[in-house]
This record gives sequence, structure tokens and C-alpha cells, in this order.
Amino acid sequence: MKLSSRSNISPFIVMEVMAAAAAREAEGGDVLHLEVGQPSFSAPAGVLAAAQAALRGDRIGYTLALGLPELRRRIAGHYAEQYGQAVNPDCIVVTTGSSAAFLLSFLALFDPGSRVAIASPGYPAYRNILKVLNIEPVLVPCTAATGFQPTPELLRRAGQDGPLAGLLLASPANPTGSMISEAQFRALAAHCRDHDMALISDEIYHGITYGAAAHTALRFAPDAIIINSFSKYFSMTGWRLGWMIVPEVMLRAVERISQNLFISPPTLSQHAAIAAFDCHAELKRNVEVYAANRELLLRELPKAGISSFAPADGAFYLYADVSHLTQDSEQFCRRMLAETGVAATPGVDFDPENGHRFIRFSFAESTAIVAQAAARLKDWLK
Repeated sequence: MKLSSRSNISPFIVMEVMAAAAAREAEGGDVLHLEVGQPSFSAPAGVLAAAQAALRGDRIGYTLALGLPELRRRIAGHYAEQYGQAVNPDCIVVTTGSSAAFLLSFLALFDPGSRVAIASPGYPAYRNILKVLNIEPVLVPCTAATGFQPTPELLRRAGQDGPLAGLLLASPANPTGSMISEAQFRALAAHCRDHDMALISDEIYHGITYGAAAHTALRFAPDAIIINSFSKYFSMTGWRLGWMIVPEVMLRAVERISQNLFISPPTLSQHAAIAAFDCHAELKRNVEVYAANRELLLRELPKAGISSFAPADGAFYLYADVSHLTQDSEQFCRRMLAETGVAATPGVDFDPENGHRFIRFSFAESTAIVAQAAARLKDWLK
């Protein structure tokens, strides 16, 4: 059997780290999971109650391809409450996780051969989904000098080899936790307008910040495509539910593609998610735990000799420079798992060029597990 060229993409390495960790656990070894970007909390109590009520009272059939109208209205209300942004519920698309939202965006906006700029380091599925669709991901190398975020000058350089059809931003970003300031957002939005580039904003870590709140791109670019999710702040990873906000001109195209690819998002998850926006008190307590874990690692990892980090202003990751310890982050993470039971993700998952010098620690686990992991690393690296 001959496979398509589209199937020849890089693996999602964090999933392979998870598999190695599971194999260690199956053999009786213990694992401290700092590799996966998944909250250690279950869905909020109100969400669980809403799901139980839906199971009792709804037949859980298909919904409209764009999602339950009540949920779309509630998402619109969230933007009014949290950002002071008026959003037309008709322009909200409920999706099967943010992953489906990226797929729908790329299919609706870009033809094969188009060039789309993404920051490097960045979430690996961005470039891999683009490649599957025969769209060229243009990796924009971002360093500490630019706060690990792209700039108009970096985009101008990236456009020298051909026009860019779009820019995908993430703030807070995975793996760095870096955020885009108001001034930076204005400059990037203006660059996209001036160069006829679609602007896609990944906002799935909104709500998880450690200082200033994150800005939505809608404030600076009314025609931006916004992608968000119930997975991170709302602690609903396995419910596989996200959403998009799209310009009206794009809505029908997204609807047609969604009808054919997915029929509709998960119905039970949609009913449950309506209640998520009434659970902020519980969810903010979760963020307080992430903040404590972040402070713990920032204090304890330097005692293990790991002290250079990207600015972790949001999300629940530390992206650490380990170039003084290794030039092979994959091999380093394998050794760390085998010798300490601490699982972390090699930087090559996020940056094919320079990721060999970095690893990502997730601090979404309980504080006790994060503290134990830091103690083991201090013993291992001393």
C-alpha cells in the first residue's frame, strides 16, 4: 500500500513522551508528568452537573454544524463580560476542540501552496496541519530579544521569499508562555492589514496569566479569526470542544466545510459548556495553583542548574534553555525520564532548528507533584 505524501509529517513528540511515560508506568515505575499541557483538575462542578442533566433530558443527537445557539450566545456574552467586545453570536462557530478550528481556518482561508507565518518556537500542530494541507508553514525564528513573539520586521524578512497569506499568533503562547503587548498587537495587526494577510489568533490560554490579562486580537483587528477552547482554562480537555469567531464573509465557507468534515461538535460537551461561564470562581482557584507551581519551579529549578527561561507570563509552561547541559533535548528527556521518572517535552517538538537546546516543563499538575519533580531534578543534576 502506498501512503500519500501528506501523511509524511513529523510526529507530535509530546504524545510520544506520554507513550514512553505510560510504558514506564506499566512496568511498575513511577512518573511525574510535567510533559503534557493538560490541567490536573477535572471539569468544574457546574459543567459536570449540566452534563448529567443533559444526559437525563436530551437525546444527544446532532446539533447545527455551527453549534448550539444557546452556547454561541453565551460565548458572545463572555466577550462582552471579559473583554468589553461586542461579538455577533452568528459569527461564532463551535468546533470539535481548537484543533478542528485550526483545520477549518486553514481550509477556508488558504489555497495549497500558500505561505503562512508562525512563530518558532510554537505549537507543533500548527505547522503539521498546514503541511498536511499542502500549505507552507513559514517558521519565524523568535528569541528572547523579541520576547519569543514575531515582529513586523521579522515578518518582512519572512516575506522576502514570497508573499505571506497569513499570520498565526498565540498569546499566551505554547511552549514559552510569552504574551503580546498592546503595542505589539497594534503593530502586527497593522502589518497584516497593509500586506493583505489573514490574522489568526490562538487564544486558548486566555484566563491563565500571571499579571496583566491577555488581549484578544479582536480589539486590534475586527476581521481577525479568533480561536479558543474549553480545554485549558476551563479544564475540559477530553470534552473536545472549542470555538472560533470569524468575519461574516467567512462564515458560510466554514459552515459548509464543517458540515462535511464533522457534521457537528460533540452535543453533550456543548450542553455542559454552557455552564462553564458560570464557574469562574472555581476556575480562578485553579489558576492560583498554577501560579504557585510556576513560582515553585522558578525558585527551585535554578538550584538544579536550570535558570534561563522564556518569559512565562501566561499558560502553564516553563521553556528552559538547557544548552549548558545538552545539545540533544530528546536524548536528555529520555535520560531524565529513565533516571528520575520526571517526564518533560524536548524543545525540538516546538522548534526544529533550535529546540535541541530547550525543554518544556508543564506545571499544570498538583503542587505536590511539581515540588517532587523539582527535588528529583536537583538531586539528579547536582
